Amino acid sequence: MASGDRPKLIVILGPTAVGKSALALELARTYGGEIVSADSMQVYRGMDIGTAKPGPEARARVPHHLIDVVDPDEPFNAALFVEQAGRVINRLHRLGTPVFVVGGTGLYIRALLGGLLGSPGPDEALRAQWKAVRDEKGVHHLHEELRRLDPRAAGRIHPHDAVRIVRALEVLTLTGESIAGKQAGHRFAERRYRSLKIGLRLEREPLFERIEARVDAMLAAGLVDEVAGLLARGYDASLRPMQSLGYRHIGGHLRGEGDLADAVRTLKRDTRHYAKRQETWFAPDPEIRWFSPGDAAGVEACLRPFLSRESP
Repeated sequence: MASGDRPKLIVILGPTAVGKSALALELARTYGGEIVSADSMQVYRGMDIGTAKPGPEARARVPHHLIDVVDPDEPFNAALFVEQAGRVINRLHRLGTPVFVVGGTGLYIRALLGGLLGSPGPDEALRAQWKAVRDEKGVHHLHEELRRLDPRAAGRIHPHDAVRIVRALEVLTLTGESIAGKQAGHRFAERRYRSLKIGLRLEREPLFERIEARVDAMLAAGLVDEVAGLLARGYDASLRPMQSLGYRHIGGHLRGEGDLADAVRTLKRDTRHYAKRQETWFAPDPEIRWFSPGDAAGVEACLRPFLSRESP
């Protein structure tokens, strides 16, 4: 595909709570664009408050895509994201509508821009074996097993992320190779799109203040009731979305595993840690142009020529 035929994407990325959604909404309104969410949690229906999902007013002002795609007990992954986002992007490209890809899920953004990792498909029998180990001994044991067999992959996967831990063990068993090594060798070098990567960042102290304020706002908006409602509808606490930030912490409190104050403290701490991991993920990318969240003028200064020129 000639470079001029490839869709253009304005990618707005950065750590949680840094202000990506607000900037994207402002820019999309200014340039008549639409937003494709690159957030691995906002795809789940009914998980609104804890995922900081754009509300009805924001979605009425600017069309959003890849939000409310599946129920919490349905599978969703980077491959499905790339497939579904690609359909939206191609349609908007044909219409001449600017596309803003917005989110902090680094793997989704990397796969969208650079292609998916070539690795074996799922082996359901093997996967079931590892899940049985998880159910019997817990996800911590599973992560320790991965650390013993593949310390490189274990260092990149959060100890609570059972889905990715099982996948790493599955790939190692099927191929004898680390999934981390495969990712490094792949280099995500496909170029189906022309992209401008806009990164937002803050110093740690103001970012952490935003994180704490966001958690407090989520609680005031009814996060506890949201989690209780999901559990009441039969969504098991072991589901991957229910193990994510906020839902894991409040769910534990609702099951009597601690008081609400402890759950909130741990949620704020874990969200700070998550933000640091996001920063670490994005930091090595030389294509990202970094701005402070309030520097809309600086962002527009590089956005305007990107949208107007015919080639990268």
